[in-house]
Amino acid sequence: MGKKITVFGSFVVDLMGRCPHLPVPGETVKGSLFKMGPGGKGFNQAVAAHKAGADVTMVTKVGKDAFADLAIETMTRLGMDTKRVFCSDQAETGTALIMVDENTSQNEIAVILGACDTISDEEVESVSDLLDQSDYLLIQLETNVSSVRKAVEMAYDKGVKIILNTAPVQPVSDSILSRVELITPNEVEASILSGIPVTDEESAGKAADYFFNKGVKNVLITMGSKGVYIATGKRRGLLPAYQVDAVDTTGAGDAFNGGLAAALAEGKDLWEAAKFANALAAISVQRIGTTPAMPERSEIDAFIKSHEMEEQPC
Repeated sequence: MGKKITVFGSFVVDLMGRCPHLPVPGETVKGSLFKMGPGGKGFNQAVAAHKAGADVTMVTKVGKDAFADLAIETMTRLGMDTKRVFCSDQAETGTALIMVDENTSQNEIAVILGACDTISDEEVESVSDLLDQSDYLLIQLETNVSSVRKAVEMAYDKGVKIILNTAPVQPVSDSILSRVELITPNEVEASILSGIPVTDEESAGKAADYFFNKGVKNVLITMGSKGVYIATGKRRGLLPAYQVDAVDTTGAGDAFNGGLAAALAEGKDLWEAAKFANALAAISVQRIGTTPAMPERSEIDAFIKSHEMEEQPC
């Protein structure tokens, strides 16, 4: 199963509607489908890593409501540990309002974090023993910033390798960046954080240098259909993306990050791990939803094998 991963992040309930096009302000669009299901960047990533075969524990926070039941029920059904799910007496379980264009698969999302925006330092400190057992901490920016800072500081002090997914994008302190083993922004997030518009391999390299100068050890910038730009101290380059017909791109970044962490925990190098993550994300975008779209390990291995066969010369 590989090394231990702790995923610290959000759980929200996705309320997703598909429509012919995304509405402009003031417009009402007649939709074609509605689905409700488990989601949240942290939760999506934890499920993706778990279903890919990793040893994962999810740390999140919910309210005392029916939406919280969905988190526990989903984790129990998948065989995930539920003991690190905090519960708020005041805040509701988070929600995400998602609209998906059924023609382009593009989406618009509004997230109301609820309980995930109220994680206290004491709650973070209570998972100290979990971090003692962990080799990787996968964390995002979809909980209150103070909880991210506390978790990163604790993990770093314990020698845990920190993977930071910078979504949803917001300012990240130099103190946090200096402790990060691997940062995984998409091209928009990398542009905002670095101040360098990322449009191609050359500009991605300049953005990577910005993160290196802040103390980040390795940089991976996802660039949609262009692929993934990877920069380490020894090697740089663009890893092509798998070309598939996307149905719903919601959660693609989460699928990628969960797969990346799972592969790294197995001992794959960053390039092989990114290839594995690309495959997981490519499968997920061919399905509707976020957490429910995450594939099983057997599906990922079969996808990679089939594409390797297609790439063989005649």
